[in-house]
Amino acid sequence: MVSRNAHSTHIHRRYGSTSVSGTVGPVWDPQAAFVVGVVLFEAVVLYVGYGGLSRLVGPRLLAAIAGGDDAVRR
Repeated sequence: MVSRNAHSTHIHRRYGSTSVSGTVGPVWDPQAAFVVGVVLFEAVVLYVGYGGLSRLVGPRLLAAIAGGDDAVRR
C-alpha cells in the first residue's frame, strides 16, 4: 500500500513544488516556453504575410472573378 506522503513526493518531483497549503504548482519548463514562442512567432509571420498577399493580389483577383478577363488586362 502506498502512503499518501509517498504519492505526494512523487507528484512533487514530477510536476513542481508543493506550496504551504499542500497543492502542487506549475514548474517553469524552458522547452515548452520555446515551443509556445515559436508557435506565436509563426502565427504573426503568417498573419502579416497573408495580409500583405491579400492586399497585393486581392483586388486583381476580385476584378478577374467579377469582370472576367477584360478587367485583369486593364
